[in-house]
Amino acid sequence: MSKKIILSGVQPTARPHIGNYFGAMKQFVNFQTTQPDAEKFFMIVDYHALNTVQDAAQMKQFTYDLALDYLAIGLDPEHSTLFKQSDVSAHTELAWIFDTIITMPYLMRAHAFKDAEAKNKEISVGTFNYPVLMAADILLYGTTTVPVGQDQKQHVEYSRDIAQKFNSIFGETFHLPEPMIMEHVGTVPGIDGRKMSKSYNNTIPLFATREEITKAVMGIVTDSGSDIPTNVRAIHALFKSETELTALYDANKGKYKILKEALIEDIDAFIKPLRERRAELAQDPDRVAQVLKQGAVRANERAQAKLIEVKKAIGVL
Repeated sequence: MSKKIILSGVQPTARPHIGNYFGAMKQFVNFQTTQPDAEKFFMIVDYHALNTVQDAAQMKQFTYDLALDYLAIGLDPEHSTLFKQSDVSAHTELAWIFDTIITMPYLMRAHAFKDAEAKNKEISVGTFNYPVLMAADILLYGTTTVPVGQDQKQHVEYSRDIAQKFNSIFGETFHLPEPMIMEHVGTVPGIDGRKMSKSYNNTIPLFATREEITKAVMGIVTDSGSDIPTNVRAIHALFKSETELTALYDANKGKYKILKEALIEDIDAFIKPLRERRAELAQDPDRVAQVLKQGAVRANERAQAKLIEVKKAIGVL
């Protein structure tokens, strides 16, 4: 394929955090200037979110908030397609078609399933089948590039595997997508040292107030036996260059409070303009609804064309 098609998505499960931003959201927005000729799709994956959000009012609010978040960080609906997964029925239809060729042992190797199994959770079919729906999300658009965090790379690999299997059975139909990971970011650490995740409750909200930033940073777990607070520095690396970090941390060895206060200043300086932009956009909720409506029209046009191709390949059309 000669044209690059970029796709990414985030679940509307709670407030986005800086891990979401640096792991995927920032990349997607940057493509508007670095890849002006590429087609760009961004999904609010509300069907995926049903695995955890099962309250209608909460789902609506989270979805609206996430759309608002993306507009606030610079997503331009004139250059990127922003839409809800649930507004494009081809996603779930293609997922079922993939279900018929994918085996259970194959899905049992997925990280999300193994994590749930290890925690002795009663695993829903939606959790088990998550990689299949994600493959449908990606492959429907002829996606060439998927901006993801390091921990999401397996989902792109699943998409490639499923595409290859479908192509081998029914003929060449799907392009094989490639993951795009920012090497200097990878997995963003949370305040407890683990991967930053809503499920771990260890995040720093992307649009946090000064007070929220202070509380989160002061709660970062530190190793009292080291001159350098590893977790603090790892998060700080998102906001300063390596040269600046080295100078700051060498000059303040063992001074955890000073280093945390410096991190608070840097995070707040980064978040403040985003926070103010979001508040301004929130004054016009109809604009958000219109952006999603227009995005659904564009996304459906592309997705339905691919679904017709798939139906012809499997012999139901």
